[in-house]
Amino acid sequence: MAKKAASGNFADSFEKIPVQIFPDQKEGSVSVARQIADFIRDKQKKKEKCVLGLATGSTPKSLYGELVRMHKEEKLSFKNVISFNLDEYYPIDNVALQSYNRFMKNQLFDHVDINPKNIHIPNGEINKEDIKEHCRQYEKMIKDAGGIDLQILGIGNNGHIGFNEPGSGIYSKTRLITLDNSTRIANSYEFANISQVPRLAITMGINTILQSKKIILMAWGSSKAPVIKKAVEDDDTEHIPASLLQNHDDVTFVVDESAAAELTRNKSPWLTGDCEWSKKMIKKAVVNMALKLKKPVLSLTNSDYNEYGLSDLLVEKGEAYEINLQVYYMLRDSITGWPGGKPNANIPAHPERSSPYPKKVIIFSPHPDDDIISMGGTFQRLHDQGHDVHVGYQTSGNIAVTDEFVTRYLDFAVGFEEIAGINTSKSGKILADARKFLARKKSNQVDTPTIRSIKGLIRRGEAKATCRYVGIPDENIHFQNLPFYETGTIEKKPMSEKDIKITIELLRKIQPQQVYCAGDFADPHGTHIVCFNVVVEALKRIKNDGDEWISDCWLWLYKGAWQEWNIEEIEMAIPMSPDQVLKKRFGIFIHQSQKDMVPFQGSDSREFWQRAEERNADTANLYADLGLTHYAAMEAFVRWHY
Repeated sequence: MAKKAASGNFADSFEKIPVQIFPDQKEGSVSVARQIADFIRDKQKKKEKCVLGLATGSTPKSLYGELVRMHKEEKLSFKNVISFNLDEYYPIDNVALQSYNRFMKNQLFDHVDINPKNIHIPNGEINKEDIKEHCRQYEKMIKDAGGIDLQILGIGNNGHIGFNEPGSGIYSKTRLITLDNSTRIANSYEFANISQVPRLAITMGINTILQSKKIILMAWGSSKAPVIKKAVEDDDTEHIPASLLQNHDDVTFVVDESAAAELTRNKSPWLTGDCEWSKKMIKKAVVNMALKLKKPVLSLTNSDYNEYGLSDLLVEKGEAYEINLQVYYMLRDSITGWPGGKPNANIPAHPERSSPYPKKVIIFSPHPDDDIISMGGTFQRLHDQGHDVHVGYQTSGNIAVTDEFVTRYLDFAVGFEEIAGINTSKSGKILADARKFLARKKSNQVDTPTIRSIKGLIRRGEAKATCRYVGIPDENIHFQNLPFYETGTIEKKPMSEKDIKITIELLRKIQPQQVYCAGDFADPHGTHIVCFNVVVEALKRIKNDGDEWISDCWLWLYKGAWQEWNIEEIEMAIPMSPDQVLKKRFGIFIHQSQKDMVPFQGSDSREFWQRAEERNADTANLYADLGLTHYAAMEAFVRWHY
């Protein structure tokens, strides 16, 4: 069920564009798909063409998946649909893995009954001197089709819609533009590295988009939250192109809860009307006030509460002093050096149980390095404190290894066999074949099964070395190689029954009291969210089957490589000393294939060890700013109830 700012409530005074908020991407996508389907069917009844403006990128993938399902299972026909895509890289081959022409075929067009003659996508192969005429013709085709009935949009972190970068004018039309560097970095997840991302693109203009009869903009994930707030609540400006949609009469933003996190109704709901003052809400309000005012929690005054808009909280809960203490204790009690619980101790407010001790623990790692990057200090502490720690590496991670690493390792293998006096003919042939393939490899080619296996073996070796560095025995290292990941491309399959069964089998084998799982869903290819859903579904099924051990199994979520928890969300914070920070860094360094030139590293140009250290230090600094002990770093966790 979507949450929408109702007409006349306080949220309307902040939100200048209607916003529908859904629990997650799936529900939001289903809702938009239903609107599109209703629109198509309504046009069919009138025997009219339905003109759709379509977007690309990661945002609409689940939307297109739902439309394909509706075509196959609910007989939704696309025979009356004419489509116009927003944009395309330039220059790029139409068959390239990263081209939007190929994307649309893979995601939608090849799976529905749309007439190929009704598909229109800017041409990334056209000669540069012909682009202006190509763009003029694109505008003419839209006009000749009667204009776009419904335009679907995503939004970039810098506010771009289509590829209309900041500074794009409200009267701009289809044209060739230069991509902003932040956009190239954000889109580098589709390419092996940033240097391969095109610097130009053809895009519909702002004016072209605004001519659409109806517009729906979709956004998923916490990384989009700041720009959604700017586009919806701030004044319209060419510096945030999406904010120019405020000038359209029929536009709706459809977002998930994470993307809506910065909206005033969520960030500061006490400013939009009545607020239910739960412990969680009090903590959120007071922590954010303290950070904004740059004051420790215990130093906040009644005047601070009044000036920050929290006078209602004072009326309901009493003096600032008492509220400050309540929040301070919540923050203090989240800090522990015993992530597995402190043995032989009765601490009611401790985040974890004291018994049983030692605990059986499994850390699920979506990629072969997420364990050490995201919770390396906690990983080591759990082992050092005597718990039986297992690691489940959920995917092979084989697409995130450069071709150069393959030949480097094959060179080593052949050289090793020569030194050892082993017949090198077979290895030599594999090396020769690999070099031959990689030398001729094209942008639309998928690695051979042999090369993918070698890349997976490289990452497996690094993961094993990390576990041995921590002290984990080999029998506690589990490589699941979940099938959803094994496509050889950045595009992954949906979660399957086989993925769930593999996970159930491992959980039943270990019967843990603690499970750690990735809770950051901002990784560019969506691997983390699939891995999370697999673990949660496996735990739910085991619980429904009545396994006794599951009633004493807690699930903790970590973040690290891509984002961090907001401080008011943190339920367990593990402090780290400077020596522990260095030890974690050296553990991350073991993953040599992910150092220096990281394939598919997303919009963050820092190496993974730098991201982890800075985020852990930032968390520790926030606790210190709020008046708690200042540690060198902290790893943070939130408990998930399944």
